[in-house]
Amino acid sequence: MTPWMIVAGDFTPLGGMDAANHALARYLAASGVEVHLVTHRAWPDLTALAPVTVHRVWRPFGRHLLGSPLLAREGGRVWRRLQRRHGHALVNGGNCRLPGANWVHYLHAAYTPIARGSLSRRAKGSLAHRRDLEAERAALCAAPIVIANSRRTRRDIVERLGVPERRVHVVYYGSDPTRFGLVTPAQRAAAKEAFGLVESRPAVGFIGALGDRRKGFDTLLDAWKTLCADPAWDADLAVVGSGAELPDWEARARAWGIGDRLRFFGFRADVPDLMAAFDAVVHPARYEAYGLGVHEALCRGIPAIVSASAGVAERFSSDLSDLLIDDPDDPGELCERLRGWRAAVDGWRTRAADLSPTLLSRTWDSMAAELSALVERAA
Repeated sequence: MTPWMIVAGDFTPLGGMDAANHALARYLAASGVEVHLVTHRAWPDLTALAPVTVHRVWRPFGRHLLGSPLLAREGGRVWRRLQRRHGHALVNGGNCRLPGANWVHYLHAAYTPIARGSLSRRAKGSLAHRRDLEAERAALCAAPIVIANSRRTRRDIVERLGVPERRVHVVYYGSDPTRFGLVTPAQRAAAKEAFGLVESRPAVGFIGALGDRRKGFDTLLDAWKTLCADPAWDADLAVVGSGAELPDWEARARAWGIGDRLRFFGFRADVPDLMAAFDAVVHPARYEAYGLGVHEALCRGIPAIVSASAGVAERFSSDLSDLLIDDPDDPGELCERLRGWRAAVDGWRTRAADLSPTLLSRTWDSMAAELSALVERAA
């Protein structure tokens, strides 16, 4: 079989682009394909598979800015060897410029990060963004085929980078039915007890990095302050994620006197278990190429309040459209969406559960089969 090389920062099942890369690598290896992973980190289940060779790349001090040039250099080295065997190359965005397929999970040209912190930290962030933009434009414009994770991402690639429409294809993410099946009432009650959430109170979950403002947690916290000032508001907020701004958010919640109405869980590897405790998920992202956490919540039958501009919003059924946020910068609108959800918790849960089978029917293997067929036809 023709060998494959995939160049990506991480191959893990923990979420987002890492989970998608992990799923594709597993599918190819299970099909008997020789797979070369050029990466900073590969999950142990992949390294144990006979057809998989991991070309591990150092990421100095865990910094993307320092690790990405090394990733690109190693990708080029491995490709020069596999190219002689007519292999297939797939890279993520601007991490390596090769005459192969490009899989876009996040488009730097579509969003400028809003960095906080010291002058040094902001300067480094600005430098990294400019460099990522240049690498992304060069890689995508040179790729014979580009695969986007949503129609929104495809539109951004075409309009912002000028890549011809005929070269850009949409392949939606898949799901893992064994980890993200529908939550039963008994499972929800057990999860709330296990994670210390009050069973008699609705739990709203936020899942996302807290390193910049892209995920919109600042909008959510402002909205939560307003909601908690209303004695009738009885929901609690569970925040899952870590990042440079986490200490500031914790301090702000305490200063506002709402620390007892939300709990910060930090980074978690057991998100499917914790998610089972949620009655809703909220994700007011300013930019989201897709939004796998929202997708997985819907798979579990959990209603999700998310920005209408997010790629995952394309998967919503029409009867869930009232949960979509038009302006992720407006805490007032988010309050309205949350109040509307709270007024009919059971009804929203039923609608989310109705969508779940459709999402679960598209497994990660389904996604991988579609994507690999596109790459092979374009070779």
